[in-house]
Amino acid sequence: MEQTDTDISNGKIADPDAAFRHYFPDDVLQKFEIFSYRNAAGVLASSFPEQFQTVLKVLSEFRITREQIRTPGGSKGPIAQYVDALFPEDWVEARISADLHVKLLHAKGSGVFRQYVREGFLDGHRIDFVNCKVALDLEWNSKDQTYDRDLYAFSAFYEAGAIDVGIILTRGSSLDNAFFRSLGKVLNKDGTEGREDVYKKFGASTTWMGKLLYRLDAGRNGGCPVLAIGITPECID
Repeated sequence: MEQTDTDISNGKIADPDAAFRHYFPDDVLQKFEIFSYRNAAGVLASSFPEQFQTVLKVLSEFRITREQIRTPGGSKGPIAQYVDALFPEDWVEARISADLHVKLLHAKGSGVFRQYVREGFLDGHRIDFVNCKVALDLEWNSKDQTYDRDLYAFSAFYEAGAIDVGIILTRGSSLDNAFFRSLGKVLNKDGTEGREDVYKKFGASTTWMGKLLYRLDAGRNGGCPVLAIGITPECID
């Protein structure tokens, strides 16, 4: 990844490695870049052990191919479809909607002197996978502004009490320009080699770890603990 953009970070305010790496088995640590914010790993391990074990199982099994990367995407590309298949059916896509019931109370004495409802106070925020109070989004190759949407959704769900922790699975910083250049040309839908170079699909302003950490360091997740997991070449056959 050509790191010419100033909006890039290496996780300046993430939790220290020593505070959370012991929660993860060695095979997962070898395959992924992992950053924990606001004790996200600790929240997962202590408060949601069943969900955490599911995530660890998915990460342990996670393997994608060069052919999947080279294949055109669309509304849901081969990698997103693959991740969908890894999670159990009770990890569901969720959308939050909430009305705000506002009451103005007399400061002295009792009773409500005015109240109203703001309909649609929260509406339209989606998360790829939710189970219990754990949320997970996959971002493989979108515009990096997609992270703002994801973190805003995490924050909205968290403030509403719908989740306690969020996870983003995305491209790690080691899946860089040199790696994507090594893949050659994109594949046509029939599997034949196309004309466009693969690396041109994965620019510095798409979703990769440096762009996510910049936003987490800026606090765009609000109070929501977030675990950022980066896919590395160790995951690719």
